[in-house]
Amino acid sequence: MFFSKIKESFSTRINSIFGSNKETDQIIDEIEETLVCADIGIETSMEICDNLRKKLKSEKDKSEETIKRLLREEMINILNIQETDTAKDNSDKRCILVVGVNGVGKTTSIAKLANMYKNKGKRVLLVAGDTFRAGAIEQLQIWADRLGINCITGKEGADPSSVMFEGSKLFKDSDYDILICDTAGRLHNKKNLMDELDKMKRTIEKNINKDMIEVYMVLDSTTGQNGILQVKSFYERTSIDGLILTKLDSTSKGGVVFSILKELNIPIKYIGTGEKAEDIAEFNAKEFVESII
Repeated sequence: MFFSKIKESFSTRINSIFGSNKETDQIIDEIEETLVCADIGIETSMEICDNLRKKLKSEKDKSEETIKRLLREEMINILNIQETDTAKDNSDKRCILVVGVNGVGKTTSIAKLANMYKNKGKRVLLVAGDTFRAGAIEQLQIWADRLGINCITGKEGADPSSVMFEGSKLFKDSDYDILICDTAGRLHNKKNLMDELDKMKRTIEKNINKDMIEVYMVLDSTTGQNGILQVKSFYERTSIDGLILTKLDSTSKGGVVFSILKELNIPIKYIGTGEKAEDIAEFNAKEFVESII
């Protein structure tokens, strides 16, 4: 099972709560503690359990099965963001600007997205906009060659916005369907790097209507509550249309996703499920919650 580590930690804790004869209030208090320990966050955990208490008042059956069912419903509600604008997903041409800090699996995620769209019959163009990190251009080019996809590159240390301009212009003038742009893995507290990200987006908008552009942030699921600070910083500067979660299979604390969605209302688009190009899946809130409880 892909979420086995989260399930092993979370489900074991939840099941142990019902191990002896306890009052309902005590059970919910212990559930709240378990949610906090799973990195769901104090405020979000409190809200889940407050709603759980309210719903249980109208339930005659307060068995373990009922409590778990209601708990799953509350957790799914938080993750199930209703997106109001699906035009970008359905448009013939669209651009995805991929952001995130170093080490989260950004380049690999781009390759997975490219492969996914190619398998759907889309013509994909990549732009290697990470001109700062040594080897980043080569890494993306290797993936592009492996997948049989064209990749626009510049020299290491070059102005990334110039590469973005070249790539977005080719995209506009050609019959490509999907443009995926890599960016330098930047620390969210480095103002000059965040300013560069703003510049790149403005440059792309010279060739592509901004309504066709989405920003996806790649987030390492193991970063815990620090991930919220990263997302907030990027969101303030570029806005974020969706998240791609990596390493969700290697952590027992996947609860940070609840805090991010609750606080920022940003949908999780995809999750990485391994290291291969085909190891990517659309995020399904119901499947995620039911797989860990």
